[in-house]
Amino acid sequence: MLTFVERVEEKVKVTDSVTLVFEYRQKSRQRVLLDSGIEAGLLLPRGTVLRGGDILGSEGGAMIRVISAPEPVSIATTSGSILMMRACYHLGNRHVHLQVKEDSILYQQDYVLDGMMNEMGLTVVHDNLAFEPEAGAYGEHGHGHSHEH
Repeated sequence: MLTFVERVEEKVKVTDSVTLVFEYRQKSRQRVLLDSGIEAGLLLPRGTVLRGGDILGSEGGAMIRVISAPEPVSIATTSGSILMMRACYHLGNRHVHLQVKEDSILYQQDYVLDGMMNEMGLTVVHDNLAFEPEAGAYGEHGHGHSHEH
């Protein structure tokens, strides 16, 4: 079985891809099904969080691209920047993974959190999108670059 063991930073020729929701992009050791239908393993350094666009290399030299799968997300918006900061504070205080955009915040769909956002005065809608939350406060192990979304 192909086993991918490292994130590759340089530009290389990619021969396949793996499409994963955020929950599985946080697991450094797992079996996956590549988009071509081939079964493979991930044996990445513990704590690795994969981002869409990352390239993984196997010991044998095979290279695959990570694709962020669309998943149910809540999108909270408001016209007030103070209210948006308060919302981020309260969600962060609950250790919720957030994707922060210029005019909205996204989190994995959760009706309890949606209710909290509505009570605070934000508008919440649902969609299926690739979810790319902010890196943790102490960064992500082995991740030497940031992604703008």
